Amino acid sequence: MKGLRLLPWSDPDGKPCYLAADSGDSPLSRRADEIEALQLDMGTQLLSHATALLADNKASNRELRFLADRLTEALTDVLRVAESRGERLLAYDDGA
Repeated sequence: MKGLRLLPWSDPDGKPCYLAADSGDSPLSRRADEIEALQLDMGTQLLSHATALLADNKASNRELRFLADRLTEALTDVLRVAESRGERLLAYDDGA
């Protein structure tokens, strides 16, 4: 996938989307950067909420299940960001 950027969203069928661009400064690339930053921030906030909820002995099973679902979504987003950035680092190291 050298030269392609994994975007932080999927197509309607759940397949990954990629961007082929000469620079990382295109409007779509900047939008992807903004969404990645938002996803990482949301993950940080969710982790803080999870820490508080898990410390609450009165948290219900429903609350914990909801939390687990949100954490799964956040982890999926963060892993996609990490994959995308890792691929771009490898392309940069290869002189692409």
